Amino acid sequence: MADKGTKEEPGAAFAKRIDPTKEPLTTEQIQFIRRVELEQWKKNTQKLRGRNVATGLAIGALVLGIYGYTFYSVSQEKIMDELDEEAKVARTRATKTAAN
Repeated sequence: MADKGTKEEPGAAFAKRIDPTKEPLTTEQIQFIRRVELEQWKKNTQKLRGRNVATGLAIGALVLGIYGYTFYSVSQEKIMDELDEEAKVARTRATKTAAN
């Protein structure tokens, strides 16, 4: 471990804090800041992309499930068959006339 009393070399300063409101930034510092921010954006974008894909798949599965259930439940309905049978029974019970 390094002693607290040891002095670092002048060129070995690492991650020196800069306040852009008090000190003017050099072009190298601005380029470095932009490069670091770009890398952070890339890293965060990959995380967000994964979350967006998972959310999209979940929503798509939900939509397909509702769509499939709707088709299944509609195919189970026998309303039209029942109406046709009732109409057929009503026709057979109706009295026959000369016009029929």
